Amino acid sequence: MPIKKNEEYIVKIIDNGYEGEGIAKIDNFTVFVPNSIKGEIVKILIVKVLSSHAFGKIIEIIKTSSDRINADCSTYKRCGGCNLRHIKYEETLEIKQNTVQNLINKNLETKIDVEKTVKMENPYHYRNKVQFPVGLDKNGTPQIGVFANRSHEIIAIENCLIQNKQAQEIAKSIFKFLIDNNISVYDEKTRKGLLRHIVIKVGVKTNQYMCIVVINGKKLPCQEKLIAFLTENFDGIETIIINSNMKNTNVILGETNQVIYGNGYIKDILEDFEFQISPFSFYQVNPIQAEKLYLLAVKNADISKDDIVFDLYCGIGTISLFLAKFAKKVYGIEIVDEAVKMAKENAINNKIENTEFIAGDVETHLKNLLEKNVVPDVVLVDPPRKGLDQNSINNIIDVRPKKIVYISCNPATLIRDLHEFEKNYNITKVTPVDMFPFTSHVECCSVLSLKDSIQ
Repeated sequence: MPIKKNEEYIVKIIDNGYEGEGIAKIDNFTVFVPNSIKGEIVKILIVKVLSSHAFGKIIEIIKTSSDRINADCSTYKRCGGCNLRHIKYEETLEIKQNTVQNLINKNLETKIDVEKTVKMENPYHYRNKVQFPVGLDKNGTPQIGVFANRSHEIIAIENCLIQNKQAQEIAKSIFKFLIDNNISVYDEKTRKGLLRHIVIKVGVKTNQYMCIVVINGKKLPCQEKLIAFLTENFDGIETIIINSNMKNTNVILGETNQVIYGNGYIKDILEDFEFQISPFSFYQVNPIQAEKLYLLAVKNADISKDDIVFDLYCGIGTISLFLAKFAKKVYGIEIVDEAVKMAKENAINNKIENTEFIAGDVETHLKNLLEKNVVPDVVLVDPPRKGLDQNSINNIIDVRPKKIVYISCNPATLIRDLHEFEKNYNITKVTPVDMFPFTSHVECCSVLSLKDSIQ
């Protein structure tokens, strides 16, 4: 082993990795250095050594990159949410583009140049969903904030620069109100206490707010007083929900909701469409960039009025409705029942009649549609981070749609899946979209066209 733990070295950062961390080499041995930037020379302390690589932390920056800025958040290093907050925004876009390009270069036979990352004009306060855990600090004092990176210690945050401002104020006000009314706080160690999480969802264009109080029980004692407090002090409170989660789990929401005010959902607008959003339904947390992503997907799909389109992992039907304007018929499949219910209602409310939404596992229902001789001309997939399962990939390849549009929130599984497709499809475009500015996350929209020899 060329290096040892607890020793100091001076290194040059030769690149930035997928998580935004700096990469250095010591005698050709890879060292990852968080919070460093390509081109910098830094003194580091080795904190962990593995067989293939090591981790170091910065002791001193000897040569500073021109892309380094003073972070405008005092807690970003501890919470780990905005791990690129110390880098100029334009440079973060290049880091994301290069991350995808490196994965393609290493893993695909297709050598394609990744498009420039689609930027956000104002990359602040963009999240439309606040999820604040509640707990006790080391002194036993109730606390609301975010979990520290790789721990369950709660860090108090006065103003998170990526969360919606009003949503933060509502969440903190709910917390103070409940503490003032003697509501106990959940303790992960003892599994006692009532209040676990406060979740706020926002309709950015409608200014509607959904307040979800997650409790370790079935009833919130002061809920009538809470309704009065919120509706009197904040505009736009559309619905208030008590969610019961009594399991020992990291999952935020439990399975049971009690709507104590409003109708249980809010609305938001993307492009020309209005969408209903429920507590469980997936909706992109950055709707401004989501509009750009969906319009990009529709443009790249190049759909005609004779085309049958499959939208796999369709959620509440956001992309499906965008696609339906141009297609003969769109079939959406989604495993979350409540999301499918919302998708159907969204289609009705937007007067879209050429969609059909199916609740269930994509693998099973994709096969069922094919067995009924419903054959797609275009397939759009937007899977979770784990990517597509092998059976779904095989089914898509077997029916040979002329075009596949693959939206991904995980470049690693995207490239893995594109490798499965590239024997039968030309990968014609890969475009990163900055859905989560100042974080290492990157969304991609990829376009695949059936090879002439396969048609």
